[in-house]
Amino acid sequence: MSLCLLAAGKTITIAATAFTLSWTHSVEKTRWQESWTVGEEALQIVEARVKGSGAGMEPPPGSELKDGWWIFKPDVPPQKKLVLASSGTTSAGWEFCAAGDCREIAAVSDDPVSIKVCREG
Repeated sequence: MSLCLLAAGKTITIAATAFTLSWTHSVEKTRWQESWTVGEEALQIVEARVKGSGAGMEPPPGSELKDGWWIFKPDVPPQKKLVLASSGTTSAGWEFCAAGDCREIAAVSDDPVSIKVCREG
């Protein structure tokens, strides 16, 4: 499987079957993480983790507190594409990690990044 990251008219292809997105909530300054898998046609969220709770970010029913993280499975259908952009109120963008490589993406509010499954061939 391959992922395509599209930003500023450029495409980066990454061979991966899974990836993690991490970011800091702009108001509560709390760390969030999401684990995703890469399917044939779409991206599927596997798990979300939040390091605390606060305004608009309460862990849903069924969440489990483990090592200071609220862990849960979001009820989100498979996604054809994720579009990420900075709100402009945080000090950084998202941390994207796949295949042992981590990088900051979508750090500038007017430079969104799209993540989707790459078509082979």
